[in-house]
Amino acid sequence: MSAYGDVDEANAAIGAAAALAAPPLAQLLAAIQKDLFAIGARLADPKHAVASRRAKAAVGAASVRRLERAIDARERELPPLRAFVLPGGTPLGAALHLARTVTRRAERAAVSLAHRADVEAGILVYLNRLSDLLFVLARHANHRAGVPEERW
Repeated sequence: MSAYGDVDEANAAIGAAAALAAPPLAQLLAAIQKDLFAIGARLADPKHAVASRRAKAAVGAASVRRLERAIDARERELPPLRAFVLPGGTPLGAALHLARTVTRRAERAAVSLAHRADVEAGILVYLNRLSDLLFVLARHANHRAGVPEERW
């Protein structure tokens, strides 16, 4: 229950960030929210009695590739990262940083669950790449708004 509860919280945090975002970022975040619902369904239904019969509950390699393409596209516009940065910046950047940390917690809960039960490896990969994407999106939002990163 902890794992899918944390995934649900990550979904809500992403929804809060999406409320601050303009298209196309808002559409990307909405697609991610649907993926997180699917992940929550799979975690809540460990024997996949229901989730595996529903196409919209599938999150696989194609979903991870979508995240990686989004990371690559935004990183091309960013200066190289040479130091740790403090979370914050614009309201959108700060919301994306918060969503990243909540997603990391969901990832930790899913990994912990995977030590005790069957968790699809793709779920763990997706959550890991999602938190990476949210970090890049936060940096990108701040960069586009002309707000410098606060270095640690």
